[in-house]
Amino acid sequence: MALLPTNLDMDVLRALVIAMEHGGFARAAERLGRTQSAISLQMKKLEEQVGQPLFRKAGRTVALTDAGDLLLGYARRIVALNDEALSAARGRTMDGTVRVGFPQDLAERWLPAVLGSFHQAHPLIHVEAQVGRGRELRERVAQGALDIALAFGEIGAGSGATAAGAAALAHLPVAWVAPGGFRADPENPLPLALLDAPCMFRQHGIERLDGGGRPWRITFTSPSLSGLWAAVEAGLGVTIRTPLGLPDALAILEPRHGLPKLGSVPLELHRAPSAANPAVDRLYGILTESLAPLLTDAAAQ
Repeated sequence: MALLPTNLDMDVLRALVIAMEHGGFARAAERLGRTQSAISLQMKKLEEQVGQPLFRKAGRTVALTDAGDLLLGYARRIVALNDEALSAARGRTMDGTVRVGFPQDLAERWLPAVLGSFHQAHPLIHVEAQVGRGRELRERVAQGALDIALAFGEIGAGSGATAAGAAALAHLPVAWVAPGGFRADPENPLPLALLDAPCMFRQHGIERLDGGGRPWRITFTSPSLSGLWAAVEAGLGVTIRTPLGLPDALAILEPRHGLPKLGSVPLELHRAPSAANPAVDRLYGILTESLAPLLTDAAAQ
């Protein structure tokens, strides 16, 4: 007789997602109105169901094993699909307003499709979107001017260094970006095309060049990422960015070009403590689910 498949507990999967998105079991317990020991027991039950260890010690906290990280991706999709099914069955009557912020890197290619799908599923929810730079978006969430925001954290922050109230969705490589076929000339200053100051990527790249004794000169500046991409495609200079939203005509420079390494940067999903309503919950889930494959590809470059 064939063994019946194991059914994963939806409440336990939701607790796993909340724990990983809000910085641990204690915060998950606060959000779910349970004790921390109850959350720990749920995670132990989940490990027994899966038959694999899902967590490992990481200093004073816990981190996911490879099996746990894999399961978390599925848990997000299962929870989001469950919530979407309920919303659809209830007649798409969810309403309210969501104020959300995005980095420029996601605004052109990814954002329209996500917001279009969200509006189709929840036509009564009013979305107020703002595109901006990381520090600005983080500050607006902290001030309660935005409910949720995707924003870059600090370059070089370790895997455990995430701002309070934020979930690190991925750590993305910071890279030198140029047109295909670009060749760095070590005999001349490196031409740089950059966003206007203040810009974290701009400052970091210049500091690394100075630290390595590499001459440079700024050949182009722009307040917008689309303008920056256009300048780099035209050959005006090299820029510093992550692979996220990289235009097809541009490429990440390989180490053979002799430019200093730039490390990595976390992409964080911030949520205001006061943003507790079903509309925000739904968009938060859709953002994490739809970003997962995009961030996996970007992190692998």
